Amino acid sequence: MVFQLDSHIIKGSEYMISFISALAVLLIGFIVYGRLTEKVFAPDDRVTPAVSENDGVDYMPVKTWKAVLIQLLNIAGTGPIFGALMGACFGPVVFLWIVFGAILGGAVHDYMCGMISERNKGASIAQLSGKYLGKPALYIMRAFSVLLLLLTGTVFVTSPAELIARLTPDALTRGFWIVIIIVYYLLATIMPIDKVIGRLYPVFGIVLIIMAVSIAGGMIFLPEYTIPEITLSDLHPKDLPIWPFMFVTVACGAISGFHATQSPMMSKCITSEKDGRKVFYGAMIIESVIALVWAAAGVAFYGGTELLNEAITSNGQSGTVYEICKNMLGGIGGVLAIIGVVVCPITSGDTAFRSARLILAECTGLRQKEIRNRLIITVPLLGIGAVLTQLDFNVLWRYFSWSNQTLAMISLWMATAYLLKNAKKYYYTLLTALPAAFMSAVSLTYILMADEGFGLSAKIAYPSGIVFAAGLFGVYIFKLRRIIRGGVPAQADNGQS
Repeated sequence: MVFQLDSHIIKGSEYMISFISALAVLLIGFIVYGRLTEKVFAPDDRVTPAVSENDGVDYMPVKTWKAVLIQLLNIAGTGPIFGALMGACFGPVVFLWIVFGAILGGAVHDYMCGMISERNKGASIAQLSGKYLGKPALYIMRAFSVLLLLLTGTVFVTSPAELIARLTPDALTRGFWIVIIIVYYLLATIMPIDKVIGRLYPVFGIVLIIMAVSIAGGMIFLPEYTIPEITLSDLHPKDLPIWPFMFVTVACGAISGFHATQSPMMSKCITSEKDGRKVFYGAMIIESVIALVWAAAGVAFYGGTELLNEAITSNGQSGTVYEICKNMLGGIGGVLAIIGVVVCPITSGDTAFRSARLILAECTGLRQKEIRNRLIITVPLLGIGAVLTQLDFNVLWRYFSWSNQTLAMISLWMATAYLLKNAKKYYYTLLTALPAAFMSAVSLTYILMADEGFGLSAKIAYPSGIVFAAGLFGVYIFKLRRIIRGGVPAQADNGQS
């Protein structure tokens, strides 16, 4: 069997070794590296904010299996679908970033953000940054995270609206569905978490998983589709370099700063710290499986990166998803898959606005138990989001992607600062310091090179990114050496300061 991939010829395999192996590595990563991450954080039996701070709105106990599905829907969005399809334009090399980026970076990031928040009474990523990185970080992260959440909510309004419009009569336009989705966002943002999110998300989570399994089954069992094996070649038709563009394009499927804004929501709802690995690390691994499926589906369905890129360019991301679902599964299966893709962004868009509400509540001191205070914050947020929907989706996505990875960088440095203070062994801090340095290089290099950034050449951007990351890692080493020389054991941080 021969698989034609643009000008390259790759010998296909009936056994899809790369794809199956990638799935297996993700599972092993959850079991092995997830437990290592848990060991570094050291969860205990303390009372969680779901019990101690229960307010009947945002803080309340949620069963673990529900928390996993809610967390998955909170973080998933169209990121592991649209981002994975665009990332697949670089070729099967994207499999490596999805797998190892998730295990070593994304899942660690989500777990640490969720658990550190839980130790601090469900505090937002902005509050945590202020506590562990200093006051300036608090104000920077408040502004940065709210901006990212607005971009996220807007992106997750327009993309599902386009897909739903394709499935409904022409009279029900994209604009009509935007209004409907925004009205839903208003209800989901202000209602107690168990009224809408707690009831609908577990069902939607199951639909999302069935959708991914259906697409994977189509690739595996239909003879006309062949999943290419991994190659390190850059196969992007527009000659975009893998570094740093692929590492920003595929955000939610590998590592995403948006998740740092979402994990604190479930940190307010878990009933035991020992559930954290399942809820935070586990949900990220499930999302990576979804991203892996869609990256494989992109090149398998179109038979190469050039045709995949042409489809995205001419049909848009939503149209490409629609075409894959309809042709690969047909009938009921195609509709089910599309519903899964629609559910994904909507269930991240509403929690994006919910997270923004909670961050602004921290800033203003408005108690969120009163619905009036929730409306005071939520209505203007949704108004701004409605205006942003008029901007070009591709422009929004590019800025969203860069903001995403920059927030991930800051969140990982925050987690490193937490571990410097609390880890039982000094070398445990490398768990977050290494991916933090990596994402520092990605973030700066991208914004220096990208057209929406400074448009500089690789000769300037590459060394600048390396120097920036090395400088931040140097600060980390300096602080670590001071702690070691001082001989001061880690102090337990109970989140009370």
